[in-house]
Amino acid sequence: MGCCVSIEESSEYENGGPESAVKKAPEKALRKVECSDEPKEIVCGGMRLRYAFLSQKGYYPDDPHKPNQDAYSITERFGTRESNDSFFAVYDGHGRDGDLCAQFGRDKMPGYLAKHLNKAKEKEARSHKTELERMESKTPDRFGDPLAYVELSKDLFQQAALKAHVECNMAMHQDPSLDDSLSGSTAISMYCHGRRNRVTICNVGDSRAVLGKATQEGGSGRRQVLKAFPLSRDQTPYRRDERARIKSTGARILSLDQLEGLEPINDRDESQNDDGDLELGEELDEGGDPPRVWSPNGDYPGTAFTRSLGDAMAEELGVFAEPEMLTRDIKPEDRVIVLASDGIYEFLTNQSVVDICAKFTDPLEACRAVVAESYELWLQYELRTDDITIIVIFIEQMLDARDMEREYVTSSIRNMGAQRQASIKFSPDQDGEEDVVMPEEGLRPVRTRMTKEKAQEIEKLKQNAMDTEGYADEMNKEVDLEALFTEKTASEKARIADAIKTSVMFRNITDDQREMIFGVMEPIPVRAGTWVIKQGTVGDRFYIIDDGKFEVRIVADGEEDDGTGGALIHVYEGSVAKHVHPCFGELALMYSAPRSASIIAKSDGHLWGLHRSAFRQVLAQAQGTRQELMKTLGGISLFKRLEEDEIQNLAAAFDEIAFGRGEHIVEQGHFGDAMYVITSGTCELVKVVKGQPRNLTLKAGDYFGHEVMVDQQKYAATVVSMSTFTGWKIDRAVLSQTVPLDQLRTIH
Repeated sequence: MGCCVSIEESSEYENGGPESAVKKAPEKALRKVECSDEPKEIVCGGMRLRYAFLSQKGYYPDDPHKPNQDAYSITERFGTRESNDSFFAVYDGHGRDGDLCAQFGRDKMPGYLAKHLNKAKEKEARSHKTELERMESKTPDRFGDPLAYVELSKDLFQQAALKAHVECNMAMHQDPSLDDSLSGSTAISMYCHGRRNRVTICNVGDSRAVLGKATQEGGSGRRQVLKAFPLSRDQTPYRRDERARIKSTGARILSLDQLEGLEPINDRDESQNDDGDLELGEELDEGGDPPRVWSPNGDYPGTAFTRSLGDAMAEELGVFAEPEMLTRDIKPEDRVIVLASDGIYEFLTNQSVVDICAKFTDPLEACRAVVAESYELWLQYELRTDDITIIVIFIEQMLDARDMEREYVTSSIRNMGAQRQASIKFSPDQDGEEDVVMPEEGLRPVRTRMTKEKAQEIEKLKQNAMDTEGYADEMNKEVDLEALFTEKTASEKARIADAIKTSVMFRNITDDQREMIFGVMEPIPVRAGTWVIKQGTVGDRFYIIDDGKFEVRIVADGEEDDGTGGALIHVYEGSVAKHVHPCFGELALMYSAPRSASIIAKSDGHLWGLHRSAFRQVLAQAQGTRQELMKTLGGISLFKRLEEDEIQNLAAAFDEIAFGRGEHIVEQGHFGDAMYVITSGTCELVKVVKGQPRNLTLKAGDYFGHEVMVDQQKYAATVVSMSTFTGWKIDRAVLSQTVPLDQLRTIH
């Protein structure tokens, strides 16, 4: 991990930022955060920029001391003291020397960019010598470096930026202090052309630049409505053009499961695929297994992106460092630009990130909120978290670009051949492009469910907990909804609603269910030092932090708790004043699994708690009575000869259940002992026959898993919840106590 924050351009570009720009976390442990001391404000020509940065080291339980492989750089006066330009960049390293590769990009890229920009400006200055001399004669005391008064055309700038990236890549290959054969870094950057109210985005890899644009007149400040527009496209095998380019070198594109023979390989001719970008990729990456680039001669390099700095062995497979670039004029409705590493976008959409930023007028608070939301989702769906780095830039246009045209000289657009990318939408405005954004297609899909490893860890915890005293009582515990219900103010409801809107468990609830959930949320005052949840204990509540700071601590496998709760992994911070309300414990609503971490109050605070039983009872009220279940059971061939009273007893033995979107409920080929009936939501049933998958969508009234109920058998198909799914479940052991299995065998 590294940072570089320069107030004025450094001639060496070697981590020259003041130490005061970096805030060190008070505890080393596993958590390391570097961020702005406070928001910064600069004026770039006709724009006022308020920005902040934050980088948080990932949590890797198998390698707790792994360095942060992200880096970032910010230069306020790029090139000269008289400059009106600024440069912002985020680098995301990967591989054994990924941290060194990211730091190399951070330290060297600004220098290579300045070198090639100055070469182009020197050439332009010679052709505009008379005009520059006239400008100097008018203000001899303030003129300074003539190159500061030369503005390059879009094409000349992009040519210089391309050369800078290519030269930086070659220098990384030749640097003896690092090994980039199987290591490298992505790079996303924004160059702000101050006098022209313009930005140029350069992208290598799968980090992102996203614009937040006001969708209505007025509405500046907090709670404005912004729409997200991509300023970069992920360069990954999801994109058809990148995929074709990589395959033309002879490379293979496979997910890890496909490489290991666990998933089928689709070899169809993509020329006949009119869908363009990969659809199967969304399925592959649902659990964190994206398509990757592999050599035809071995199982390397395995990159999930198609462009990067470094990665020397992948370069012959088409993974090169040439950036895709976009130049865009800043408009009055443009409010925020976000540069971030891909760790931010693993579980958050572009719009989600912009929505979070729109809540704040302080860019540092926006950084903290986005990183916190992303980190929490990583902890929920993964056994680890990625390194996460973000720069948030709030934009205010002060002067029209035309008012500054006399302050510089530039090439005539008449002499330039415009390089238009067919995939980019634009409205030509002489040298610039008035409202350029990247298309949405080809973005790496946002993950919506946990990895197989996380699911296996939860199952292991559940099995361990089943042997503990009182486990069954805890699982069957019922709560009194009327006793829990308390009226909430409009402000309290708004805070709760804001907190749960991104949760998969609450995406499909009705307005009535939402109101009931507001009512049964328990207000929980907390004192500093209180253990809200303890690692290893069975979870029964989902929590929203209304106010206060709470530490996340984990005792690693093989270690013992020394009384602190283990290593500090993360700190949740909720604030009514700042409109920040993180959540934790969501899995307790879905699983009877022990907590995988401890949460300890670092300060006095206030929580909202939702008991699992209350949540399920609220959902069950929408399911109707067990009469509907009885009708469904009567139509199942396994139970068709049962008497009415037997069906009634059977329905009474079913338990209410709920699953979040994207959960694997049963898996084909696995032994099972439970069947399910759906009352709300949808599921996808996938049955692989002779290597070919067959799909069927299940909805309310459908059932599955009945094939394992009479004899111990394997499930015939895999069933995955496609939305929040509620319904009924019965185990074989319970069924045998309700209806003799021999009787069912005769029927079956």
